[in-house]
Amino acid sequence: MIDGVQQELASLNEAFFAHKHGRDPLTATELGLRGFDAALPDLSREGELATASGYRGLRVRIEALLGDEQSLQNLTFDERVNLEVMEALAWSAGMDLEDELWARNISAGGYVAPQARIFQTVPTAVIVDRTGVDNYLERLSRLPALFATISERYRQADEARQFSTAAGVRQAIAQLDGHLALDDAHDLFINVALPQDLEGVRERIRTLVHESIRPAIASLRDYLATGPLIHARADHEVGLGSIEDGDALYHRALARHTTTAMTAEEIHNLGLETLAELDDEWATIGGRLFGITDRRALFDRLRTDSTLRFEDGTQIVEVVTRALAAAERERLKWFPDRAIASCVIEEISAAEAENAALAYYRGPSDDGSRPGAHCVLTTVPTERFRYEYEALAFHESVPGHHLQIATAQTLQELPTFRRYLDAEVSAFVEGWGLYAERLADEMGLYSGDLARLGMLSFDALRATRCVVDTGMHHYGWSRQRAVEFMWENTATNMANVTNEIDRYIGWPGQATAYLVGRREIRRLRGEAERRLASTFDIRGFHRVILGQGAVPLGVAASVVEAWIKSVATG
Repeated sequence: MIDGVQQELASLNEAFFAHKHGRDPLTATELGLRGFDAALPDLSREGELATASGYRGLRVRIEALLGDEQSLQNLTFDERVNLEVMEALAWSAGMDLEDELWARNISAGGYVAPQARIFQTVPTAVIVDRTGVDNYLERLSRLPALFATISERYRQADEARQFSTAAGVRQAIAQLDGHLALDDAHDLFINVALPQDLEGVRERIRTLVHESIRPAIASLRDYLATGPLIHARADHEVGLGSIEDGDALYHRALARHTTTAMTAEEIHNLGLETLAELDDEWATIGGRLFGITDRRALFDRLRTDSTLRFEDGTQIVEVVTRALAAAERERLKWFPDRAIASCVIEEISAAEAENAALAYYRGPSDDGSRPGAHCVLTTVPTERFRYEYEALAFHESVPGHHLQIATAQTLQELPTFRRYLDAEVSAFVEGWGLYAERLADEMGLYSGDLARLGMLSFDALRATRCVVDTGMHHYGWSRQRAVEFMWENTATNMANVTNEIDRYIGWPGQATAYLVGRREIRRLRGEAERRLASTFDIRGFHRVILGQGAVPLGVAASVVEAWIKSVATG
């Protein structure tokens, strides 16, 4: 019996990995996994339902083990954790496919809109030999059919009167226009990194792009402008509540992104409470730095003082590079010594820039050929605030996303699928990133009070995300009301505010994961500090909280509880 349970567990690990990445090879590329480089996903309705069916089949097998007392007795604690993580991931992925929000809520979001994922992911393929070149050419040759499928899915949603928002459709059109306007020197597909001895292939790539891919992109763009944009929902009805079954869709989106049972009302109130808690810190640091204790007066100073902005993009890169270096120098005082991949700073491409967040993280490849990357927005530097970029660096690189994700890749005791997770477990991954921003202050990493204002600014941003996301999708707020609320409660500029709001319109629920996740990680640390008292060790806590990779928050609580009991009993 024991052998049978272990065999089934090993079989599930392999089956889940193969299904997840075989059906979603773009995510495999994003995560740095080789072996899927020639493939593209089947985004047809039939294809996605087949993928969802595969996840349901995996859940049946998982639940058979979790529901059998004898099987559970034969599993170690870590093996039970593994099953719980796999079950949560299978439910989340299947739900996402069945709800098909991307097709009926068109956007330009890099993690949710398929055309945006193509632009963001395909050019990051790791090509080191002829096989890599052949895989890349094969993937490019399949792109026109994929763009046609995307267009067809948008058409099906339109015919079913599942109309997208005008804000989202306009962004998608602008994104496609931006790509079509690129010259060859800036086209992402053409300028993929190639080995020097294979540079001759670039002409074939250029031909594919001009003769096949760009016409397919133009066709998708024209359809959006003549179909979905005509029928799109106005800015006063951007929330999911405006479409059929919208309330249920949003409830499931919150469950998926937060990995909790928190209601929209609870998340909304969490955001409001956090904003109120920040008032004293704004007054303290603003008073020390500028002699300003009124929050709104401080926001006005931060937004209008031109000396607080960058002069050129090089300065942005220098700030985040220095921040990463400072964090690396202090890392081993706070974390166990692990040989993780390196992290580099990359500027976000012009094609992505218009609809991009200030930064994002891309993980290292599994074979070491691609480092982790903190990708940072450097366009229009005179609109970028100096005080925000240290906190941003700590979130994206060390001690944030890079440290967590690169550490997970070293955990050879975990099944492969567990070592390569990101947006699938947003509450943990983004909660850790937000936790890292405050941890950086404990580590003495901020250069001064101005940079700490950036830390507060991002705290306020994550709190307002909880308010405006639930505001639009649960309470029926208009786009303008969401914009005004964020403007009044953060120190960022209007361009960032509108970018943020449009992102939440197109990716319901994800914005709530940051604060919900950070709150739970801090709660778990506080519980460990209280119960372990003088025996609490911060390096030990960080080893445990990162030692299972990214997991649902309930699983993280179980892991930390087991550790506390182990330390307490000696």
